[in-house]
Amino acid sequence: MAYLLQGRLPINQDLLLMQKGTMMRKVRSKSWKKLRFFRLQDDGMTVWHARQAGGRAKPSFSISDVDTVREGHESELLRNLAEEFPLEQGFTIVFHGRRSNLDLVANSVQEAQTWMQGLQLLVGFVTNMDQQERLDQWLSDWFQRGDKNQDGRMSFGEVQRLLHLMNVEMDQEYAFQLFQTADTSQSGTLEGEEFVEFYKSLTQRPEVQELFEKFSSDGQKLTLLEFVDFLQEEQKEGERASDLALELIDRYEPSESGKLRHVLSMDGFLGYLCSKDGDIFNPTCHPLYQDMTQPLNHYYINSSHNTYLVGDQLCGQSSVEGYIRALKRGCRCVEVDIWDGPSGEPIVYHGHTLTSRIPFKDVVAAIGQYAFQTSDYPVILSLENHCSWEQQEIIVRHLTEILGDQLLTTALDGQPPTQLPSPEDLRGKILVKGKKLMLEEEEEEPEAELEAEQEARLDLEAQLESEPQDLSPRSEDKKKVVMCPLLCRPLCCQIMAQAPISKPGLLLFPKQKPKAILCPALSALVVYLKAVTFYSFTHSREHYHFYETSSFSETKAKSLIKEAGDEFVQHNAWQLSRVYPSGLRTDSSNYNPQEFWNAGCQMVAMNMQTAGLEMDLCDGLFRQNAGCGYVLKPDFLRDAQSSFHPERPISPFKAQTLIIQVISGQQLPKVDNTKEQSIVDPLVRVEIFGVRPDTTRQETSYVENNGFNPYWGQTLCFRILVPELALLRFVVKDYDWKSRNDFIGQYTLPWSCMQQGYRHIHLLSKDGLSLHPASIFVHICTQEVSEEAES
Repeated sequence: MAYLLQGRLPINQDLLLMQKGTMMRKVRSKSWKKLRFFRLQDDGMTVWHARQAGGRAKPSFSISDVDTVREGHESELLRNLAEEFPLEQGFTIVFHGRRSNLDLVANSVQEAQTWMQGLQLLVGFVTNMDQQERLDQWLSDWFQRGDKNQDGRMSFGEVQRLLHLMNVEMDQEYAFQLFQTADTSQSGTLEGEEFVEFYKSLTQRPEVQELFEKFSSDGQKLTLLEFVDFLQEEQKEGERASDLALELIDRYEPSESGKLRHVLSMDGFLGYLCSKDGDIFNPTCHPLYQDMTQPLNHYYINSSHNTYLVGDQLCGQSSVEGYIRALKRGCRCVEVDIWDGPSGEPIVYHGHTLTSRIPFKDVVAAIGQYAFQTSDYPVILSLENHCSWEQQEIIVRHLTEILGDQLLTTALDGQPPTQLPSPEDLRGKILVKGKKLMLEEEEEEPEAELEAEQEARLDLEAQLESEPQDLSPRSEDKKKVVMCPLLCRPLCCQIMAQAPISKPGLLLFPKQKPKAILCPALSALVVYLKAVTFYSFTHSREHYHFYETSSFSETKAKSLIKEAGDEFVQHNAWQLSRVYPSGLRTDSSNYNPQEFWNAGCQMVAMNMQTAGLEMDLCDGLFRQNAGCGYVLKPDFLRDAQSSFHPERPISPFKAQTLIIQVISGQQLPKVDNTKEQSIVDPLVRVEIFGVRPDTTRQETSYVENNGFNPYWGQTLCFRILVPELALLRFVVKDYDWKSRNDFIGQYTLPWSCMQQGYRHIHLLSKDGLSLHPASIFVHICTQEVSEEAES
């Protein structure tokens, strides 16, 4: 089986040495460092490890799981061990998603170079694979897992075990018949191409064959005109169908004669349906397709909360890896919580907790290195400054020296601006968001908005924020709620003498701290994003400027949306808002970002280290527009006079009916690979997220004991009032009558990026990684609701 891929791999000395294997130290911490034997398998696509050469080996990772390889000096962990191991002998394997990095130390610099160069070569090869090569790799991976004795061939017993691993429940006699048919060498085993033929016999698609024959006059091919009819009638491609048909035939028809005759075979038709062109996500939304010249406040901005954390918010690890991962996934607003550190160097961590500390200068260096690798549109540093005057000056020095020309330090044209600059204006720039010393003309009226002040005092949730406290006198008599970090007994003992406990884990006490002093040099770095305290929408209109931005706890933002959603929309049409998770989310869980996007909030900050529904929605929204981290808001959320209320949306919006036929599934993964005999019972749930009336879900019935090629053939119908704000999430679950249905895979996308017609939905894991070739096959149709139907 390995020859399928080996034939395409270059003959390379590094790869040959990796296939012989190397003893290296696997490093997890300062105290956990163990020798392991790592070897690249003959397929060139998987690395296995054992305790020693010749020992019992088990899979370590697949090359397709690897994002990049870094040198030892780039690893926080290996730098801490520099006195024990030379950094030149170490390297780090970084995986896609949230999987922890693998730090290794070789016995020599040459061995480390061999593995780094070889892995980088293989990662590049995988990145450039076409659809057929990816399928070959997937088959090779399965062959490796099924070939238990690793002799390069599979007996019928091994095939039976593999079928269960692949979610196939099949009659034994029928399976043996397919096995014998594929065993053309009559050796009693399957090798290489024989296994491929066996797989093909398993993956016949009768539902696609039926669709093909519906449009084909002879059942053998689709002529150019027949294919154009299909693209117009079913795929809703409109006037471009004729030109598109020629392109698709040339792209997906496997036979040269078919291409010359402009006809599409069944294999070519299936290839098209399974491709990016046949995907539910419109390929025209993948590149940068939106207007990027509007003011910053007209965009949703991919934003992170407590970016430095890779775990929970009480005892979790702080790491520059949090910034690297966030920036590489397209995040454009990162949070930096800065406190006084030892030796005069500021540190970053979650204050008053047991989270670990990292040097501020390391954070800045990582941001400078990775800020524009995924997107060259501006990055916002949301600074939470808790430092003394002296260490604030160190902050300024690190920002200016490390970031250099990347850091925006003055207005773009040197003149007082009349609106925020656009993402296009700010390409390649890093902006500081934070407190700024007030100019004389900006002094606030001391009596302003007494009513809003009283409301703010009652909002205990808003006091849990990690945002910097207001520096104005009116905040000095507020109360502050502090989250007790459970194990931090000295802090608890100090505070308990001053205040009663209002509820378990919460301490309420008067804030009697002296007024904070802001260093002018740090204030000067805040150009367009001055952080100000929010009192009311009226106060903001009368006293604030377009370059000032307010932050809202999720509880406060929800309250404002409910009470004055239309005013919140108008506020966000001229000023930036940042929403952040409640301080009660000590487990780094997330809120539903959709309700804040509905009000036009731009920076809806997420705990990106936590997978789940909420991050699926965030990834889904920002999947479009080249993943650049900026998505243009709908026009009715960019109008400062808008009457739109996210809780009570009314016309002129054109409601839509969405009809989804869930047809079939393909190669769904097992929920638990440790249970070889278990087969999933899959069902499909379609969830709509948008304004409150649109937020709903429906699901199919489950198919018993079939995760390989389940068939549902069920139709779901939805009515969507404001499609411009809607997100669709397709979730495949494993039915379980005894407990909650287990998650298998999902895919989330904006309504505006959805293609109609017969489409495949290629599933993603909890971490947002491809589950190729797992997919579901659907038919999508949208219709505008008539005025008669509305009434």
